[in-house]
Amino acid sequence: MIKAGIIGATGYAGAELARLIMQHPDAELTGCASRSYAGQRYADIYKNCNSFTELDCEEENIAAMAKQADVIFTATPQGYLASVINREILADAKIIDLSADFRFKDVSVYEKWYGIEHKCPELFDEAVYGLCEINREEIKKTRLLANPGCYTTCSILSLYPLVKAGLIDHRTIIVDAKSGTSGAGRGAKTANLFCEVNENIKAYGVANHRHTPEIEEQLSYAAGEPVMINFTPHLVPMMRGILVTAYASLADGAGSEAVNAAYEEAYGSETFIRLLKEGEPAETRWVEGSNFVDIGFKIDKRTGRIIVMAALDNLVKGAAGQAVQNMNLMFGLDETAGLMQLPMFP
Repeated sequence: MIKAGIIGATGYAGAELARLIMQHPDAELTGCASRSYAGQRYADIYKNCNSFTELDCEEENIAAMAKQADVIFTATPQGYLASVINREILADAKIIDLSADFRFKDVSVYEKWYGIEHKCPELFDEAVYGLCEINREEIKKTRLLANPGCYTTCSILSLYPLVKAGLIDHRTIIVDAKSGTSGAGRGAKTANLFCEVNENIKAYGVANHRHTPEIEEQLSYAAGEPVMINFTPHLVPMMRGILVTAYASLADGAGSEAVNAAYEEAYGSETFIRLLKEGEPAETRWVEGSNFVDIGFKIDKRTGRIIVMAALDNLVKGAAGQAVQNMNLMFGLDETAGLMQLPMFP
C-alpha cells in the first residue's frame, strides 16, 4: 500500500484528496496536516469521513511527513511548497503539488503573474506538468509533480488536439470559462458569501487572470511556437464544475472530418475524456463528482469558426482526482485506480 500524506488537508481540494485516498485500493492516508485545525480529529471536521479514518490533523511539517509517507500532496496556497521543498525531502517522498509553484519553466513568468518571489527555482527543470493525457510518460518518471488546476485542465484539453494538428488559427483563440464557487477555496471571503454569489454571475480577472500564461505555455508546446489567448473566467452560483466555451477561426480547409479525427487520435483511447457527438454541448451536471472530462464541438460555417465546449468537476479532474491519477502513474499503478466513480446526478 502506498502511504499518502496531505498538507492542506482541510481545504476543499485537500478534503477531496482525503476522500479519494480513503477509498483507493492501493493507497492509505497516513497523515493529514492543517494549519487551521492542527490537533483536531479529521472526521470531526469532515464528518463524511466517520469510520474511514481516526487520524488527527497535525502541524505542517513536510520534512517530518516525508519520513513517514511515500507521497505527499500539497493542497496549499501559492508559495508554500517553493518555500519548504528541497532535494532531501524529494529523496524521502514524491511530491504532488496542487499549487502553481512548479507549473512553469520560466521563474520570471511565475513571479510576474503571481506576484511572489520563487524560493526554489533550481527545481523547475525537474518538475513535470501533470496533465496526464499529454505528459503521461514524463509523469511516470518524476518525483516532483505540478498538478494543473481546473480552468487550465479544461481549457488545455479542449484545445490541445486542434492546436497540435494545425486545424485552428491559434492567434484567434478566445476562452470563456465558468466555475463553481468551491474553486475559490474554503477560506471566508466576503465575495464568496451566499448572498454575494447567489442569483449572480460575474466575470473576474479580466485580461489578467493568472491561469492565462499556464494555458498559453502548454498550447505553445502543441503549436511549436508562442500562443497568446484571451481568457475570461466567470463565477457562477453552483458548488462544483467548470464549463469552458472556446472559440477560434478554423484553418483553411479544416472541417468536421479533420476535427473529429484530431480528437479521436488524441483522446480516443483515454478513459477519462469522453468525446461528445458533434454539436452536443458539454454540461457540468454530467461530470459532477467524477474524474471525467466531456468535450464537444460545433463548427459555425457562417463565420468559419469552431466552438469547443468542455466540462469537468473542478475538485476532481480539476484538482484531487487528477492528482490521484498522477499518483497512480508515478507509482506504476493502473491509472484509473480509485477514480472510476460514476458522475453524481442529481
